[in-house]
Amino acid sequence: MTDLGYDGRVAVVTGAGGGLGREYAFLLASRGARVVVNDTGGSTGGEGVDDGPACTVAREIRDQGGEALADTHSVATPEGGQGLVRAALDTYGQVDIVINNAGILRDAAFDDTTAEVLDPVLDVHLKGAFFVTRPAWAGMQEQRYGRVINTVSAAGLLGTAGKSNYGAAKAGLVGLTRTLALEGAAHGIKVNAVAPIALTRILTQSMAKREAPQAAADHEAEPVASAMTVDRMRAFVDRLAPALVAPVVAYLAHEDCPVSGEVYTVGAGQVSRFFIGRTKGYFNPALTMEDVRDHFVEISDQTEYTVPSDPGEEIAQLFKVIGGRSEHA
Repeated sequence: MTDLGYDGRVAVVTGAGGGLGREYAFLLASRGARVVVNDTGGSTGGEGVDDGPACTVAREIRDQGGEALADTHSVATPEGGQGLVRAALDTYGQVDIVINNAGILRDAAFDDTTAEVLDPVLDVHLKGAFFVTRPAWAGMQEQRYGRVINTVSAAGLLGTAGKSNYGAAKAGLVGLTRTLALEGAAHGIKVNAVAPIALTRILTQSMAKREAPQAAADHEAEPVASAMTVDRMRAFVDRLAPALVAPVVAYLAHEDCPVSGEVYTVGAGQVSRFFIGRTKGYFNPALTMEDVRDHFVEISDQTEYTVPSDPGEEIAQLFKVIGGRSEHA
C-alpha cells in the first residue's frame, strides 16, 4: 500500500512552537503539506509573547526541504483567529486542515477559580478553536473539503480535581467536535478530536509539583501525574513521546480518514476510541422518585447500551420505548 501524503494541502497548526504541535507540524510537512506554524511563545499559563518558537520550527521545516510559515497571532481573540487564517490564505491560497492544539493551564481548586483563572483558559482552548476554525470554515465549504482536529483531554472526558476551568473547556470541545461533524458532513468536512497522553511542558510541570513538599495534597496535577507515583511516572515518561501522538492526528487530518465526530485517546503508541453510550434504562410512564430509587441499578446497567450518533437518534430511541409499551411492565 502507498504511503499517505498531503501534496497540495495546507495545514494550520496552533500551539506548534513545541511539544505536540511541533510534532504535528513536522509530520505533516514531511509528507508534503504546507504548514502554518502558529505559536505566541508564551508560558504554560499564557503569559508573555515570543516569536522564537514558531520561527524556529518553521525554519527547521524549511531546512529539511518543507514549506512552512511562522505565525504569532493569539487564538484567544476573534481578530487573532482571523489574522492567522488570513496569513495562511495570503501565503498559500487555501486552508485544508486546522489542528486546534494551542492551550494553557491555570489550575485552581474550584472555590479559587475566579474569572481571572477561568476566562483565559476558555479563551485559548474553547474559544480559540471557534476563532480559528470559523474563518477557515467558509473556504472549506467552498472547496467542499476540510479536516479539523480538536485537542480534548481526559480532564474533560472523565474529570480531574483542580481543573474545573480546563475540564470545562475540553468538554466543550467535545460538543464542538460533534456539532461541527454534523454541519460539515454535507460539505466534505470531517471533524474529530484527540485526547493526547504525552510528555509535554504541562506534564513536566505537574511532575515537579508532585515532587515538591506536601505534593500529596496537591490537586492541581495533570491526569497522568495524578494516576501514578513519581517513581513509576518517571519510568514511563520516556515512552510518552509527543511524536507517538502525531500519527493519529495526521491520519485524522488526511483525506482517507473515514470518520467524523469521533474522539480518540492516544499515548505511547496505544490508540483507543472514547464514546458516549446510553444504557437501556428503566421505563415507567408514571415515574416517581421511589421508582428511580428502586430501579437505580437497572437504570445504570451497561449490559445493553447503545451509542446514539446525534440527539435525534437518542430521541428516536426514547419514542421507540414509550410507543412500544403504554403500560409499565
